[in-house]
Amino acid sequence: MPRCAAALVLLVGLGSGLAAQTAPPLHRSHLEGKWQAKTEDEIRNIMVRGDSSAQFGEQVARWRIVRDSLWLALGDGVWQVYGMKLEGDKLTLSGGDLEKPATLHRVGPATARADTVAIPAPPQPTERAWD
Repeated sequence: MPRCAAALVLLVGLGSGLAAQTAPPLHRSHLEGKWQAKTEDEIRNIMVRGDSSAQFGEQVARWRIVRDSLWLALGDGVWQVYGMKLEGDKLTLSGGDLEKPATLHRVGPATARADTVAIPAPPQPTERAWD
C-alpha cells in the first residue's frame, strides 16, 4: 500500500483544515474529531484536529480542505489530494492513491495534540503528488 494511502487509511483509513497560502479558496468543513475506518483486517482510529494536524498512532499529517478536496501532507514535501464528501459523521475519500473510495465514521470529538507531537511543515501549494 503506498505511503499516503496508508496515512489516509489513517486519516482515512485515515488523517486536518489545510490553508494553502496561494491555493484556491478554502472551504471550511467540520472535519475535526475522532474517526474510524474499517479495513479488511482491522479498525483504524484517526484523530483530526482543528490545528491542521491528523494523527494515526505516531504518524502525523497536515491537512487542508480546498473546495471538495482533502489535501494531506505527511512531511515528505508534497500534498496528496483526495476527493472528499462529508455528510454529518460520515466522510468518504476517493482518488489520489486510493484504489477504491474509503469511508470513515466520526466516533467522538478530537483530543488535544500533545506539545511533543510536531505537525509537518506545509508544502507549497504547487507541490502535489500527481498520478
